[in-house]
Amino acid sequence: MPLLPVARARFDGGMHTTLSAADFFAAKLAYETDPSDLAAARATGVAPLVIDVRAHDAWRQGRIPGAIHVPNAELASRAAEVVPDLDAEIVVYCWGPGCNGSTRAALTLATLGYRSVRELIGGFEYWAREGLAVVTDAGRTRRPPDPLTAPVASVA
Repeated sequence: MPLLPVARARFDGGMHTTLSAADFFAAKLAYETDPSDLAAARATGVAPLVIDVRAHDAWRQGRIPGAIHVPNAELASRAAEVVPDLDAEIVVYCWGPGCNGSTRAALTLATLGYRSVRELIGGFEYWAREGLAVVTDAGRTRRPPDPLTAPVASVA
């Protein structure tokens, strides 16, 4: 069966769009980042601003070090205060792959005129499961990488 050269999608609100597969995947890469790439960018010292859009209890339970906490319900009203530069590189995250809070946050920021907004693939869950540093109200910690989400050194 031949592949169709054009993918058609229907979004809420009745908006239709027609994108080629190449355009879709190029856009996906432009608007998403994964935990490893974000960690690598942070290690260079030239990292995007990271915004955690989860609720207060989730923030206290654990977060990416250096992230700014702006719950989704407050994002539209606090964005200019937290990120005054519309050209700032921003990464938003929520709980995990089953949460669309980061998608809503990215849409909110883009609608407000921010030009460089990306979502963290897998959210806080994938960040923590890859063994990257986490901060809680009790302090900083790091869990061993989950072999289903990150390579683990082989034991000889």
